Amino acid sequence: MSETKTTNIILFSGDYDKAMAAYIIANGAAAYDHEVTIFHTFWGLNALRKEELVPVKKGFMEKMFGKMMPRGADKMGLSNMNFMGMGPKMIKGVMKKHNAMPLPDLIDMAREQDVKLVACTMTMDLLGLHKDELLEEIEYAGVAAYLADAEDGNVNLFI
Repeated sequence: MSETKTTNIILFSGDYDKAMAAYIIANGAAAYDHEVTIFHTFWGLNALRKEELVPVKKGFMEKMFGKMMPRGADKMGLSNMNFMGMGPKMIKGVMKKHNAMPLPDLIDMAREQDVKLVACTMTMDLLGLHKDELLEEIEYAGVAAYLADAEDGNVNLFI
């Protein structure tokens, strides 16, 4: 009997294309029976944000971060060729033409495949994000939990 393989991904980037790559890899690994964890930290947390505005009490700086960061995976910009927001529209059009799955659908697929989606609690505190502002049915943990998962991991990626 073979041992379970694990894939651990740190999603640090808030770029649509990099988050897409993380979720494509995660879904592929899950399809190959890996236990997969995506640890979302700093700008990668934007992939887990709800699209709708959630009224929560925040200080001035937290409100500013909330206004500057994209609300939800579909609102994230590209790492290159963003062109003041035109780049994402262009790439999404090309993806649709080629029947490629958009990032929100890749996130849904990952959840269906039991990929463990983890929000970094330290970064949430720093950026003033509340659990109510993030997707349902995700986990919350600090770096120690990520390191415990990654320590014996077969594949560890930083995106």
